[in-house]
Amino acid sequence: MNTYPKTALVINCGSSSVKFAILNPEDGYIFLNGIAEALGLPEARISWKFNGGEKTETMLGAGADHKKALEFLVKNVLEKDQSLLDSIVACGHRIVQGGDIYSQPTLINDEVEENIKKVIPFAPLHNPAHLLGIDAARANFPKIPHVAVFDTAFHQTMPPKAYRYAIPEEYYTDLHLRKYGAHGTSHMFLSQEAAKLLGKPLEETNLITCHLGNGASVTAVKGGKCVDTSMGLTPLDGLIMGTRSGCIDASVVFFLCERMGMTPDEVKEVLNKKSGMMAVSGVSSDFRPIVAGMNEGNERCKLALQMYAYRLAKFIASYYVPLGGHIDAIVFSGGVGENGPTTRKFVCTELQEAFGIKLDNEANYNAKVFMGVDKQLISTPDSKVKVYVIATNEELVIARSAMSFVK
Repeated sequence: MNTYPKTALVINCGSSSVKFAILNPEDGYIFLNGIAEALGLPEARISWKFNGGEKTETMLGAGADHKKALEFLVKNVLEKDQSLLDSIVACGHRIVQGGDIYSQPTLINDEVEENIKKVIPFAPLHNPAHLLGIDAARANFPKIPHVAVFDTAFHQTMPPKAYRYAIPEEYYTDLHLRKYGAHGTSHMFLSQEAAKLLGKPLEETNLITCHLGNGASVTAVKGGKCVDTSMGLTPLDGLIMGTRSGCIDASVVFFLCERMGMTPDEVKEVLNKKSGMMAVSGVSSDFRPIVAGMNEGNERCKLALQMYAYRLAKFIASYYVPLGGHIDAIVFSGGVGENGPTTRKFVCTELQEAFGIKLDNEANYNAKVFMGVDKQLISTPDSKVKVYVIATNEELVIARSAMSFVK
């Protein structure tokens, strides 16, 4: 029989999926991870790996939901290793939007669930799915603490001058329209890891962290606290993303409604799912075929990468203001940030003349954090700002947050 330390179950629910992992919060070792996909559809399925080994996949049955997926995990997957099931002492849930209610991980109860419901308008795709996951997990793991870890919590330290919009006061006081940000769990982890690499106390660092995936955001972190971030009321704002436009003149919405006869929902669909890198490149929302297209002479792909890098570089440059004109390090992370040397080079080239940021080209193109090396310096010794690639680990942060509630 295997023996295990105390472990945490981490759950991240989408509208039709459940990502799960069981890990040791001390060292981050993952004993089991997997995903249930296409939930609610005929092809609903679940796949998993023990100890990073070979993947096993099976169908869940037509229409299987989040609860069914977690029931299968308990009764069909974990029954093969009862000791692992017994080792789970806490469950952490990734929650995209906590509004201005939560600034810390929070033990889930009925009141917390109600508050997550209240802010659904700010995360209509994510929060309903999170609630499904919470209900399913509490039903299948009723004897352990369930903890909500909010993507927005880390950004609650922003000052009003950073998070307020210049709109009528009642829209803020009554409707809570303001910047909330996203990816906070990742930005917090990246800032902590960067401080270790710098050999400085977190409280003495000025950092810019870039979480670049299909969704993307950049954050200014001063002394371990967020002072500004690129995403706004929703994850649509800020950087150009895979299929999202990022920041755009609000009049574009009015124009499309008035001149094209589009409904607000249709415009929302366009800006969230049909814009960004996919729209500009005309090829994909995935950076790999876009880079390949540029290398083959596709001018739209080249323009997409230039626009992406320029937008990100402008955000980075603007964060010199809240960081007092001094930056210790810029961190690249997320699927694009960790695996996109061409994108990193484009961004740093935009910053080189103004801020003296210099990449070590060999280190940049050889950085392989996904191969198991989770942190690498890619700037030259004479660069005025250090540049790191760090593999983010939101699951570890969530696991540790959940474990902190174990008595």
